[in-house]
Amino acid sequence: MIRVVLVDDQPLIRTGLRVLIADAPDLEVVGEAGDGAEAVELVTRLRPDVAVMDIRMPGTDGIEATRRITADPDLPTHVLVLTTFDDDDYVYGALRAGASGFLVKDLALETILDGIRVVAAGDALLAPGITRRLIGEFAARPQGTARPAQPRRPVAEAVTEREREVLTLVGRGLSNAEIAAELTISVATAKAHVARLFTKLDARDRVHLVIQAYEFGLVVP
Repeated sequence: MIRVVLVDDQPLIRTGLRVLIADAPDLEVVGEAGDGAEAVELVTRLRPDVAVMDIRMPGTDGIEATRRITADPDLPTHVLVLTTFDDDDYVYGALRAGASGFLVKDLALETILDGIRVVAAGDALLAPGITRRLIGEFAARPQGTARPAQPRRPVAEAVTEREREVLTLVGRGLSNAEIAAELTISVATAKAHVARLFTKLDARDRVHLVIQAYEFGLVVP
């Protein structure tokens, strides 16, 4: 059973999600919070598998709450940001704070349930067409500016040429199977390259590999 905490300042949103999750045999809501500070306290106490987190909330917002939750190495909780497309300026900040992915609130209900399952399994959730666009637009520049960010270090110093190719394809949103087909290698080899990238680049999940691909300039928005 996947244990979920819902974090949103709108009670109707929380009620709708709770009713939706109640119909899923593998999911259960164990708590609700109306702001980020309450969410951090609740997650610390209940230790759910997933926190479904809004961004814009009074007081402590979802980005700061996500940062506090993911900064605690003892917490097993993954954060799934559930926001609106108009909140795109905040999504990159949430991913950098440690969120494992995000969805927008007008997606199909089943998509939201599947997103919770994906994040609970420890995988990153990159909504096709939305995540790539947002990360492409905002990962290449510092928050609050329109000028491209400089890479923290040259990519050549961090990874091999083959890993650079794999990182580029990850940044384009390709799966391991698609990377294998693109580079004419086995899926197992593609997985091994991605695993080494996680270690070398200190990436929490695939979302953060995508961010680094943009920061290194391997993928252009």
